[in-house]
Amino acid sequence: MLKVYIDASTKGNPGPSGGGILIVSDQQQEQLSIPLSFGSNHQAEFEVFLKTLEILKNRQLTEEIILCYSDSKVLVSTIDKDHTSNKDFLPYLEKIQSLLKDFSMLIIQWIPESKNKGADNLARQALQKAL
Repeated sequence: MLKVYIDASTKGNPGPSGGGILIVSDQQQEQLSIPLSFGSNHQAEFEVFLKTLEILKNRQLTEEIILCYSDSKVLVSTIDKDHTSNKDFLPYLEKIQSLLKDFSMLIIQWIPESKNKGADNLARQALQKAL
């Protein structure tokens, strides 16, 4: 089982953004700091989740049981409902839906910010790279 913690950080709203991905498996962890596009904080949260799915798929981890944790209620709610009426989120959701079909079991769950410090630090590092 993989546990994946994700977060995004944006300077300004909209503004430059960075994403943090913390992948934890079998007592090992990998930390990724990824500069993201210019946009809103919510768009950055969608983008980092999309990047996470792409990374996991490229590493052929689609058959793993994956628990993905995010402190973005907007992201988690949108994925859970499989719907958004926000036109800014729709392109992300469509790409995410397409990628999720490749995973045998991926569950995204909301966690409070206080439980997501590792991904938050990585997102802030990525934001510094983007500035």
